[in-house]
Amino acid sequence: MAEQVNEAAPARTFLQPIAAPSILGLYAFAGSTFIVAAHLAGWYGSGQPQTTWYLFPFAAMFGGLAQFTAGVWAYKARDAIATAMHGMWGAFWLGFGILNLLLAAGILQDTRLFHVSFGYWFIALGFITLMGAIAATAENLALASVLHTLWLASSLLAIAEMLPSESWRIASGWVFLLSAVLAWYTASALMFEGVFGRAVLPVGMTKKAQQESEVNIGAGEPGVAKGQ
Repeated sequence: MAEQVNEAAPARTFLQPIAAPSILGLYAFAGSTFIVAAHLAGWYGSGQPQTTWYLFPFAAMFGGLAQFTAGVWAYKARDAIATAMHGMWGAFWLGFGILNLLLAAGILQDTRLFHVSFGYWFIALGFITLMGAIAATAENLALASVLHTLWLASSLLAIAEMLPSESWRIASGWVFLLSAVLAWYTASALMFEGVFGRAVLPVGMTKKAQQESEVNIGAGEPGVAKGQ
């Protein structure tokens, strides 16, 4: 019987670069956080708890669905911090929407137990975000500033809900507003860099992050760089 020689098919490499998922994730976070934080800070709807019934659909869809989707895409981009932070906060905003829908429908009541329970949400969010903030210092200062102000604001709101205290709630709103502005800036910097092919707005990228962003053809995954 003639010897059959099976030749392996030549390897084929498919490059699939993607836009930085954090452009969407940070914009989604900035927008949803801004409208909720402005309410917490007393810019509008002061003394009217029903105000959240008008703002939560936007927060749930933009801050929740859009940001959670960005977290899934960040997984594909091999960005550990963005995967964790966008996934977690996106899930929170979706939960925030469901919670307020239940309040609006009269299934849940705005009681003392409700506020204490809601405060525990922000204890969990704060501690996890703190870990993300520490990790972000290895990448860039802009992202780290977003997360550091975010865990601080979460801590203030947890205190405000559990005491309860209107002054602490207002203070948390102002810190959330600062975090939203920083997220807007960071997302804009990422978008401009993607469009112009160079850094336009500084984000304080570390030397480690700069080295990882370089593409080495033929090494590891050719043409595909880790990105936010």
